[in-house]
Amino acid sequence: MDYGRFAPTLLVTKDGPVRILTMNRPDDLNSFNDDLHSAMRRIWDALIDDVDARAVVLTGAGRAFSSGGYLPNFARNNTDPVARRKDIREAERLAKAMLECELPIVAAVNGLAVGLGGSLAVMSDLVVMAEDAFISDPHVSVGLVAGDGGALTWPFMMSMLKAKEYILLGERITASEAERLGLANRVTPRERVVEEAVALAHRLADQPAQALRDTKRAMNLHLLNAANMILPFALATESETFASEDVRRSVEKFLSKDASR
Repeated sequence: MDYGRFAPTLLVTKDGPVRILTMNRPDDLNSFNDDLHSAMRRIWDALIDDVDARAVVLTGAGRAFSSGGYLPNFARNNTDPVARRKDIREAERLAKAMLECELPIVAAVNGLAVGLGGSLAVMSDLVVMAEDAFISDPHVSVGLVAGDGGALTWPFMMSMLKAKEYILLGERITASEAERLGLANRVTPRERVVEEAVALAHRLADQPAQALRDTKRAMNLHLLNAANMILPFALATESETFASEDVRRSVEKFLSKDASR
């Protein structure tokens, strides 16, 4: 399997039967520009076609797992309905493609995981977090419906009341709190996050393949059924809010911060 077509924004390395995916935009905290968004949507089908792959590790280059949305795209979607529609449809396809992937996925959350970054972590099957990492879903705080955010997955991992608290207020969830709530399986020093995730992935890869894959698929039907029910409404309303004055003000605020650096 040739994974070179996903480079340089998404790097794929092989460790025996384990495929390590690295979001590779460290200077932008692995935020999702068009190239990374497209690569992340397409990679799951490629992995299924890789007959030697048995498990996957997902991580980020540099000091972040992923900061989520890319600011120029955020600004573009506030004023361009054609681009906005394309990105919203891409978001739905990405979520479903990841949830439908038969291979077990271990997230190595090596730093902040915000917005879509947090969603990718929690849509994985096991989550290893660095001690100083955090997860957050700031959609509402910047004026957006949490269409492809924690509204889909978090209520499965914690109580609905807690999910509402963290999503509606946009508060950060520390690694220790994420483990306590059920958003993470393990917390480890940052320098050991990928090592720990790869070790878990190899343990998964050693399990009987069909039993492992189909059990994962059976369990993910809970999430896929929720995705089919929730995403059409949530993403449609997220698209509406992208064009709002609240989002325009958030874009201006972020741009002014960038200009002052």
